[in-house]
Amino acid sequence: MAAGAVCVTAGVLTATQAMAQHSSPKPISGRFIQDKNMDKTVPPGDDFFTFANGNWVKSNPIPAKEVRYGTFTVLRDNNNKNVQAILVDAGKGKQTPGSVKQRVGDLYASAMDTLTIEKRGYAPIRADLERLGTLSTPAAIVKELSYQRVNGLGGGLVSVGVGQDSKHPDTYIVSASAGSTSLPDRDNYLKNDARSLKIQAAFKKYVADLFVLTGVSQADADKNANTVYNLEKKMAERQKSRVELRDPNGNYNKVNIDEFSKQFTNLNFRQILADSKITGQDSMLVSQPKMVKLVDSLLTAVSPADIQVLLKWNLLRGNAGSLSSPFVNASFAYSSTLSGQKVQTPRNERMASLVDGSLGDLLGQLYVEKHFPQAAKTRMLELVNNLKVTLGERIQALDWMSAETKKRALKKLESFSVKIAFPDKWETYNGLTINRNDYYGNLKRISVWRYNENVNRLGKPVDKTRMGMTPPTVNASYSPTRNEITFPAGILQAPFFDFDADDAMNYGGIGAVIGHEMIHGFDDQGRQYDADGALRDWWTKEDAAKFLERSNKVIEQFNAFTVLDTIHVNGKLTQGENIADLGGLNVAYAAFKKTKQGQSNVKIDGFTPDQRFFMSWGQVWRSSQRPESAAQRIQTDPHSPEEYRTNAPLTNIDAWYNAFDIKPTNKLYKKPEDRIRIW
Repeated sequence: MAAGAVCVTAGVLTATQAMAQHSSPKPISGRFIQDKNMDKTVPPGDDFFTFANGNWVKSNPIPAKEVRYGTFTVLRDNNNKNVQAILVDAGKGKQTPGSVKQRVGDLYASAMDTLTIEKRGYAPIRADLERLGTLSTPAAIVKELSYQRVNGLGGGLVSVGVGQDSKHPDTYIVSASAGSTSLPDRDNYLKNDARSLKIQAAFKKYVADLFVLTGVSQADADKNANTVYNLEKKMAERQKSRVELRDPNGNYNKVNIDEFSKQFTNLNFRQILADSKITGQDSMLVSQPKMVKLVDSLLTAVSPADIQVLLKWNLLRGNAGSLSSPFVNASFAYSSTLSGQKVQTPRNERMASLVDGSLGDLLGQLYVEKHFPQAAKTRMLELVNNLKVTLGERIQALDWMSAETKKRALKKLESFSVKIAFPDKWETYNGLTINRNDYYGNLKRISVWRYNENVNRLGKPVDKTRMGMTPPTVNASYSPTRNEITFPAGILQAPFFDFDADDAMNYGGIGAVIGHEMIHGFDDQGRQYDADGALRDWWTKEDAAKFLERSNKVIEQFNAFTVLDTIHVNGKLTQGENIADLGGLNVAYAAFKKTKQGQSNVKIDGFTPDQRFFMSWGQVWRSSQRPESAAQRIQTDPHSPEEYRTNAPLTNIDAWYNAFDIKPTNKLYKKPEDRIRIW
């Protein structure tokens, strides 16, 4: 990122003012816990999620434009409205060419210029489709793949890029991948249950519909759909499962470029890299070598005409959302089968999100200037430090870990870097031109800029100032290769974080989120990276076995949960998030107990401090979702359904039992000796 940080001053409290406000909050009774949102007919020990949120869920049906609705959705929509207002304002009048406002304002204006977009139809990609129809040899096809990558047309059968070397995280390395499938998960191709067959049929119709929109006859379009599906099914049969992809060592396959290329008939990676503007490299990473081998064989075994169809499909699906409404509507018709969404998200909301995702560091500057108090960063750092100290104390006190491993764990914890709200340096997108009258061209130029910026990292030190999420994002993250935790400005608001809230609410909300991200450094994946972010085993054999014994209990607990009565949660796929929820909540509670409120028993809204802490946790996860979305998420999402994220960690925490007087007769009760304790 370019040097120079934006100074945020307008309408912002100073740190001193904010801390004073926090220490003398406004009256909070009824502000953060409201009886109308709870279902007190359900005992907290039977279903804490419903106890805390039941009436809210009943009185807040899922809007037609959503697939699920809850705390995260509400905050996302609020942030989106704020972003839209910023973008509309930035688009007014004549802005200085190349300025922040000009580029974000004009990108949004071009995205909202539906009159021009409708007139152009699929003209933006017509020449590319025609070129794909001329490819007659494997060599020409491989050349095309690199051409597309370099020229902003997306990835395809083979794709290369640059990222951190996970075993040498201070250096960048080339990575290569192969095989691109369209359905959400490989099982959508491999299973023949009613839901999978419905998705397969909807997918084939979608493929045919897009081809018809480009002038292909219905008969040929249907044939193309079968060609695409059958080729992608071959790829799905070779793909690793999502659980297998959780193994970072299994994904780390470092190969000599020239020796690797000798295995293949058609794929010469030395030439592919050169055509992709990458030179001077001896080695690269390949996450799934079997997929590369399959693609190489397909280039010979499958007719050029069929490969042309697949490449055309990849181009169509990658660009359908940027073309005229018939393409956009066809895409929505297909996606609604997967998700259950009833109506399309309004264009202004979609395009505001697109600008955020495309020019996040430009839009982010305007967003934090208007909507984020700088002092919140100070308060967050205080919370992070409190939880960091507390996690260190808990590691020291572990009865299952040796002193040797504890020492290394503490070193890793101490090495955590923290990013809050927005980056210290903003990306300037130097050289990127945005034209108010060229929506598709803008997207293509952004893609080209991103690719060039990515490959130009080679040979340079890893830039650890980068922030993986944009400021308005309602989320948080942990990066194992950077050993860092990140909290964008978008999540730093109620019910997660509020200057006026008591400590119980903030520690049960954002405190648990902070703890969650810290524990990701020690979950089934994160624990395999050391303090420097290197993929390196720093555990004794005995301690690793003890960790696996405990994590397997988490897997077993979540395997027992179901959605839609019969679909089981995948405990192996979700174990990282589940471990982070359990550990993060434990750490947040222990840190809360150090506060003045945590050591008192003063009730607010009829709840003790401990009860308010756990109620805050419960409220964070309030949500409901459509059946189609629920089924799809079980297959693809490493996060468990919200009701289980709420309830399951609590069943393993003694303090929750004491706070709500949970008895053996309650449905969620677990014997003390059966409660899972890891971090």
